[in-house]
Amino acid sequence: MAAPPAGPGPPSLLFGRARVALPTGSEAAAFDRRAIDHVGAPGSVLMENAGRSAAQLLAKIFPRGRVVVVAGGGNNGGDGVVLARSLASWGRDVELLRAERSDGADPLLHGWRLSTTPLDPEAADLPRRLAAADVVVDALLGTGIQGAPRAREASLIRAMNAAGRPIVALDLPSGVSADDGAVAGEAVHAQITIAFGAPKRGCLLHPGRRHAGRLLAVEIGFPPWSDTDSSAFLLTPGWAERHWVPRDAEAHKNRAGRLLLMAGSRRFGGAALLAGLGALRAGVGFLRLAAPPELREMVQGRLPEAVFVDASDGDALESAVAESDALAVGPGMGTDPDVADRLGAALRASGGRPSLLDADALNLLAAGGLSGWRASQGTLLTPHPGEAARLLGLSPSDVTSDPEGAARSLADRYRSTVLLKGVPSMLAPVATESPLLVAADGSSDLARAGMGDVLTGVAGALLARGQPPLQAGGLALCLTAAAASRVGAGEGLLPGDVANEVAFVLPRSAPSGRDDAGSSDPPFLLLDLPPAH
Repeated sequence: MAAPPAGPGPPSLLFGRARVALPTGSEAAAFDRRAIDHVGAPGSVLMENAGRSAAQLLAKIFPRGRVVVVAGGGNNGGDGVVLARSLASWGRDVELLRAERSDGADPLLHGWRLSTTPLDPEAADLPRRLAAADVVVDALLGTGIQGAPRAREASLIRAMNAAGRPIVALDLPSGVSADDGAVAGEAVHAQITIAFGAPKRGCLLHPGRRHAGRLLAVEIGFPPWSDTDSSAFLLTPGWAERHWVPRDAEAHKNRAGRLLLMAGSRRFGGAALLAGLGALRAGVGFLRLAAPPELREMVQGRLPEAVFVDASDGDALESAVAESDALAVGPGMGTDPDVADRLGAALRASGGRPSLLDADALNLLAAGGLSGWRASQGTLLTPHPGEAARLLGLSPSDVTSDPEGAARSLADRYRSTVLLKGVPSMLAPVATESPLLVAADGSSDLARAGMGDVLTGVAGALLARGQPPLQAGGLALCLTAAAASRVGAGEGLLPGDVANEVAFVLPRSAPSGRDDAGSSDPPFLLLDLPPAH
């Protein structure tokens, strides 16, 4: 067997490529054609770059052992042929199983005569050939597949999966939809997927994410991706660094962001504490926490950095709104009529200040309990699928089956930026023609009550610090994911762990570009995500 994957590690915490496209299969194909036909990037050069880059990564991750490449007849198969030839020319033991016959004069082989076998799913020795590999390369089907693979390809996919060897998929695992991650029939279970130019959207969405394994993306000579080329882009550490705005060196507490957080109830006092802790750790200068009077002792005892505001005192609440730069409302508040009245009054008094609505604020909005208030361009909504379903009048399964459509529908209906929480989380801007932002990180480790409260506090703090809703939501996702990774507690991760750790992943200065000093990562590596967990 080959050595366990070591290879290039994840990008540095807050450095890296700031703009990584996340195209659908059709968008990737159109971009490829534009690069070849209108920009002047020869297709043969792109294929050469793709195959050689994948070969370099494979050689680094699996430095020893026999490689068997299963190559289909399209461009994906051509990438596999280049990979096989490159490895063979470097001295690796390589066998090429090809869907198309070749006499060795194939121009992609550059004169190298590899051990080449016709790709026949009915061949009696196919299982033996695959099982003799230390690594199997899936170069069978590309981004153009629609629906289930045909019988022949399905048999080959089953054989690859049954071989019990690590599989490296090129561009995306065969059988996974590049558009939405759907698996309509047989699909390769890859240990590693190496995407060319950009990761395909289906590799970030479940169930495709589980089939992709560790997801890497390599630069192969494409022109820059524009907003019209891809309808989604990834939230990467480089994106976070690019959009971070540090405090002014002369800032005092009132210039470092003043946030009014309305959260908590007798039953859910912890929501107020977690959201408040997240806001403070995200660097807000002045936090006012409005909660029912029975929570005063708890808040002042466990979160003394916050100024307590009695949410039942209308005058005090109105004054707190006037003295704040942004509002974050909803966690653990409940949906009683008196809560709706207080919340509606605060939002109406906000005068267009940036506002984040989460949890019970969204439930009240869905039920018509916030009459007289209208969202603005400065509004950020942060629903989970259940809340999104109530806002749209759908079932939660409708939302989870089409999260992109749900996020865009909410943004259009409420004229607000929408952060739809999930795996992965998505940010839909108000402008429907603008691309989505999709979280690169996210795992079931974050599946614990209270994590959304922390996210609300962090994003609210960023709104108060002057970030627009889209950037505030994106940075909050990046920072909480980085904090969770830094804690490294797995399924034992607690919301309080994440909130406290946010302080240690905040960028320390203005953007400075990528710092690769001492890095062993190849410079063409755009993205490196661990397997879904």
